[in-house]
Amino acid sequence: MFHRVLGRRMATFLSLRALSDQRIEAGLSASKRRFAQVLLGGMLLQGAAQADYIQYPQTQALMDELVSEQGFSRSDLEGWFAQVEKKQSILDAIARPAEKTKTWKEYRKIFVTPSRIAKGVDFWRENRQTLERMEAEFGVPAQMVVAIIGVETRYGRHKGNYRVMDALSTLAFDYPRRSPFFTKELKQFLLLAREQGQAPMTLKGSYAGAMGYGQFMPSSYRAYAIDFDGDELIDIWENPVDAIGSVANYFVRHGWKKNAPVVSRVRPEKGYDQSLLNASLKPKYTVAELKQKGFTPLAEYADESMATAMKLQGEHGAEFWLGLNNFYAITRYNHSRLYAMAVYQLSDELRQAFELEKEH
Repeated sequence: MFHRVLGRRMATFLSLRALSDQRIEAGLSASKRRFAQVLLGGMLLQGAAQADYIQYPQTQALMDELVSEQGFSRSDLEGWFAQVEKKQSILDAIARPAEKTKTWKEYRKIFVTPSRIAKGVDFWRENRQTLERMEAEFGVPAQMVVAIIGVETRYGRHKGNYRVMDALSTLAFDYPRRSPFFTKELKQFLLLAREQGQAPMTLKGSYAGAMGYGQFMPSSYRAYAIDFDGDELIDIWENPVDAIGSVANYFVRHGWKKNAPVVSRVRPEKGYDQSLLNASLKPKYTVAELKQKGFTPLAEYADESMATAMKLQGEHGAEFWLGLNNFYAITRYNHSRLYAMAVYQLSDELRQAFELEKEH
């Protein structure tokens, strides 16, 4: 398939080259001659970029695995990979994630905004019955699911414009540090597309290959997405009902506890143990142990509750927090304390705004 595609492109290129030579001989101006050369060169480069990954040994190995273990057609795989394009913008984006380049003060301003709160209340109102059913079945607060969808895609408005095949192939084959992870996700994506009856080259998502309202990676889509409206199709690309149920299911499957706390502000005592700050996303100490280390929460929690101590640079200086079990559950969605804190604080603002609207 690859050789046929490349052969057709080369034939087109040579035909255009011959036509260009004829026109040049007929007296084309120097400026037009340069334009023709740039145009033809761009066509050839485009063809080379599209066909590049099919030559990679990693691509060949993945195709071998998909054919032998999953029953894929090699000709189908070759046809898809012949169309894949490496995207430098994806490599640039993953090299500077906001979670690692911004302070809490800067990060919060991106997500906890009047516009995102107002649009979140609209989304909540439009999907109120679904959210109430979700709360009853899963025990996850409506505001938490709405906040996740708000942070991820502004309530479905920005789901990503990269072809998922381009995103995952670029990261699988040209981002060595996380190549195993993205190679696995690329395999999962092709399995997902087959299960869903979707054409792989038509599906779009984020620069990291995340998809739909809640930006699930392919493996998460296959493991945690659910059919929440009963139509026998799991669709989180376009169906907000399935998306709401799927986000809630993800939370529960990753340890969310109904009616349990998420975070608490902390009053650090003199001589507090600085080595515990930001040491782990996963709670490793009991509240009682953290109190002994100089971290006294402003709210009351059972001494045996597990928590982690955090220090963030906020609008008015250093902020000290305890993150409890449900905070850790949020970080399972995105392994960042800034992300989890933004989701939590947006959810709280959404809850207050929605309750105020109901009163009026």
